[in-house]
Amino acid sequence: MKCWLAFAALAVIAVTGAGHAEGLSGQYIEARTCDIWTGQCFANAEINLIGKNAVMGWKIDKGQFDGVQLDGLGVVAVIASSDTLGLQQTGPSKALLIVDAKATKSQKAALVKLAKEQGGELTKNVIGVESAKIELTTCECENKACAKLEAGAAHIETRCLKSHDKVCGHEDAIYPPLSKGVTARAAVAAEHGFKGDAFKTTWKEIDRRGAYVGTFEVK
Repeated sequence: MKCWLAFAALAVIAVTGAGHAEGLSGQYIEARTCDIWTGQCFANAEINLIGKNAVMGWKIDKGQFDGVQLDGLGVVAVIASSDTLGLQQTGPSKALLIVDAKATKSQKAALVKLAKEQGGELTKNVIGVESAKIELTTCECENKACAKLEAGAAHIETRCLKSHDKVCGHEDAIYPPLSKGVTARAAVAAEHGFKGDAFKTTWKEIDRRGAYVGTFEVK
């Protein structure tokens, strides 16, 4: 199934206060620059050396947020943190948001607010809101962990975990998903990267066991 989301340019939108969701649910994907599904010894070796960047994406199937209908719309957050994601942070994170160009002004504001709430401290400090054509493709595989997200300067392509992805035989999902209300499976980020100008760094990775694919629900 293919879901196409188009995004247009807009300025940073300031939003405050908690939002109210009504029957809001959809698809979720994330990838980070450290292993998620791994052995504890491997995770320990990566702590605060890598894993400080991520891409998070929400695509709404149906529902309202702050009384605004968001069916079929989406929002993406690109994250730069001070410490390895999943650990306690010693400094503020920065987030670049991409909001659906098909949305009205009120829908765009609701999507930004949704991303800020779902991402918590990681999306609290929004440094910019950019536009891009977004292509989200999901496919059926053994554990439904196959997906592809194109969001302008951000990119994720995942595949299912296979037996050859095991290194030590004690792999587990060391870190939970970065977003609230998510039900997801760990996956391999076959490709994952960001090549924009919002941060002082860009990244490109291949075959990192650092992705989640699933669904989200906001109650």
